[in-house]
Amino acid sequence: MSLTFLLKRTHSYTLIRPLSISTSHITFKQKTTPTMGKKKSSTPGEENLLLPTPPSHLPIVDTHTHIASTFEFYRGRYKQGKYLDVHEFVRAMYDGRKVEAVVDVWCEAPVRAFWREFADAAKDEGKWGGMEYWFVMGVHPHEAKLYTDDVEKDMYVPPLPPFALSSTHPSSQPRSDVPPPLRRMGGTLFARQLRQAVRLEKPLTIHTREAEEDTVRILKEEVPREYKIHIHCFTDSPEFAQRLLDHFPNLYIGITGVISYATNHNTSAVIRNMVSFCPPSSSPTSPPPSPLRILLETDAPFMVPANLYDDLPAIKGKKLPICHSAMVPWTAKFVADVANQAVEKDGKEGLWTPDEVMRVARENARRVYGV
Repeated sequence: MSLTFLLKRTHSYTLIRPLSISTSHITFKQKTTPTMGKKKSSTPGEENLLLPTPPSHLPIVDTHTHIASTFEFYRGRYKQGKYLDVHEFVRAMYDGRKVEAVVDVWCEAPVRAFWREFADAAKDEGKWGGMEYWFVMGVHPHEAKLYTDDVEKDMYVPPLPPFALSSTHPSSQPRSDVPPPLRRMGGTLFARQLRQAVRLEKPLTIHTREAEEDTVRILKEEVPREYKIHIHCFTDSPEFAQRLLDHFPNLYIGITGVISYATNHNTSAVIRNMVSFCPPSSSPTSPPPSPLRILLETDAPFMVPANLYDDLPAIKGKKLPICHSAMVPWTAKFVADVANQAVEKDGKEGLWTPDEVMRVARENARRVYGV
């Protein structure tokens, strides 16, 4: 499980650091390397990252991404890449893609020192290409043993920027391959971060894997029933999802490109369960509340939607090395396809479209995060 701060640009925010980006952190110098004797790369050309025509042209809100890591992955795989600065990279990837807002997740311990430079840059409308930059802050379960009072102080103790909207990325991942002491540590850290979020009245972003009973128990112990919660990149059992949805009326399930992977059946089952109760209305004037309690996210640089490759025949047999926020519409399309299959199986007309999924998820992002 994990927990996070959501922060947004504000024109009243007092700059702590100048609007410059540290070269050692997120700006790279171009290097030349000899090519003699090198094997042909299996990585598609970076031009393919700019993507074909998407299945939906509605505005994108990516509710969980990692911009710094995505840029670092890009530079690692494309050492001769044309984008040397993180802002230049983001502007190029999202140009014309209607990426309206992103929620950038910082979940390392200790906190990466340049997070505030990203936040400061949001004051400049041009830095992020006009998109709204928000972020969350917390600790990933793999970082639990590094979480200290000093780390917590960096995250949650004033002075915080006045645009802080969401808090803590509580994590629980006590899988069978994790030693019991680390499992206990993860649960303790989870509860500790939840208390911080509730104290600060911030929404929750939860990372949980194979920790269903602990997650339910600790959430019920620490979090008010009406609290706003985002279960990030859900892949656990549909029964677990239903227990959470039933108890917490303002809880939403995060859907990434992993829903499209052949090895993952759980996430699609959650969508089928949701829409089987109530398909979308065919009347745009009086639509009922949507049964899709989901948020769309990428978890970039990971989780490239598998159905994206249907629209990239030129790279057949190759895989894109990174995901990014402009890929969200392909996840929406997969969700729509799953939803239609579910309602049609029940003898009803499938009315779900990528646009409808994008619209619903966008409204849900407003409900949870206010973005």
